[in-house]
Amino acid sequence: MQRLFSMFPRGLPGLALLFLRMSTVLALLVNCYVHRSEIAGWIQLCAMMIALFISIGFLTPIAASAALLFHVLIWFLIGGIGSAALIVVTLDALALMLLGPGAYSIDGYRFGLRVVVLQPP
Repeated sequence: MQRLFSMFPRGLPGLALLFLRMSTVLALLVNCYVHRSEIAGWIQLCAMMIALFISIGFLTPIAASAALLFHVLIWFLIGGIGSAALIVVTLDALALMLLGPGAYSIDGYRFGLRVVVLQPP
């Protein structure tokens, strides 16, 4: 089976991926909160579900690509925002899609490295 992630690092790299996930979640939630009067309720609900999935590390590359899609949808609905914010959010979501969730996530627990103990014959 082909996995969505290349590895699940622990230690400081895993902590850095946790911070990257939280940065992506905060950017999505702040974007929804600031423009809550201009976007539909279903978009806000979907954005909160995506933020939940990213924060706990569940299907992270898929959720990060959905977060990027919802950021773009919100930007189109409100008429765009500054290019600096667009670049930062895009790079955060792309990095998260490519790197995966890290060891401190549900995906790391479900799909991470395992120790296999074989019984002697």
